[in-house]
Amino acid sequence: MPRTPSPLAQARRLLAIAPARVDHIPAFRIAVGLAIPLAVLLLTDRIEFAMYVGFGAFTGIYSRYEPTRARFRRQLLAGAMLTVCVTIGAAVAQLAPRMPETLSSWIVILVGALVAGGSAIFVTSHGLKPGGAIFPVFATAAVASAPPAAPFWLAGLIAASVVALCVLLGLLGHWAGERHPDVVLGRDHEDVTRAELGAEFTRYFVAALVAGGMGLASGLPFPYWAQVAAVAPLASPGHGARIEKGVHRLVGTILGVGVTAFLLSFPVEPWQLVVWVVLLQFLAEMFILRNYSIALLFITPLALLMVQLGHPQPAGPMLEARVLETAIGVVVGLALVLGRYARERRSATAG
Repeated sequence: MPRTPSPLAQARRLLAIAPARVDHIPAFRIAVGLAIPLAVLLLTDRIEFAMYVGFGAFTGIYSRYEPTRARFRRQLLAGAMLTVCVTIGAAVAQLAPRMPETLSSWIVILVGALVAGGSAIFVTSHGLKPGGAIFPVFATAAVASAPPAAPFWLAGLIAASVVALCVLLGLLGHWAGERHPDVVLGRDHEDVTRAELGAEFTRYFVAALVAGGMGLASGLPFPYWAQVAAVAPLASPGHGARIEKGVHRLVGTILGVGVTAFLLSFPVEPWQLVVWVVLLQFLAEMFILRNYSIALLFITPLALLMVQLGHPQPAGPMLEARVLETAIGVVVGLALVLGRYARERRSATAG
């Protein structure tokens, strides 16, 4: 088995907070990159475009604590990837009403799995941070699963405009103090072989396909949440870290659902949801690199409220599905992690 901390150590690490690294500066930049376009949607009475805006704003999350020039280049790459994901999702959403419901649901799962594998290769080959495919999968599958709010080309254009804003804010962050000239960027991604990239595609594709298929077979309304949960731990370095992240993902999601239940327990107007979303984005970025479980207290309601803005759902079934589908995804993801570890051990023993 991979070396993992004892249960007591695991419990302590659920609450342990790493030292701060001027987290408030990138957190504020990222929150502003979401607040401005959402405010525009409120003023123009087009809040149904909230998901396109939100996923474009994920661009700001990439390339934290990197020199400004590197952040500019990598955010352009990340933004282009997210724009493509939103466009693909919107195109699938447009086609879905013309197909039988079962077929369209499976197409969403398959497209999400292909995006998981393809984006994992893209992120790895360009050395983007954060690694993995969680944001591209979430963007593609969430947009594809919601009723189309705009033609696919307009959805992509909206996302691209938010990407441009976030890249600009990333440049301005240099003068706000978000510059780290002493950071040495790793070049490991330049040494990744085609075989390794192929294995990366397979891992993410299989995790997303199996988890999404299980979520769909369960009859729960949002099977793509199982896909997101399945790919979340795969980007961590080492088997032990992946197992730990999977555990943190489940525990943090359960607690985050409690926060969401409280926020949705009283009637709220769209502008109030926008305020909560922006505040939660700021708090999530304050803790994401310091404690993943605590960050999920804010990430979970952030994701759910953002979906509520663009595609309102009954709160009770949505919250229940979030927990159950996350559990499905975490189990699938950890099963793949342990399976890979077992294969590596057998290869090492045979060698």
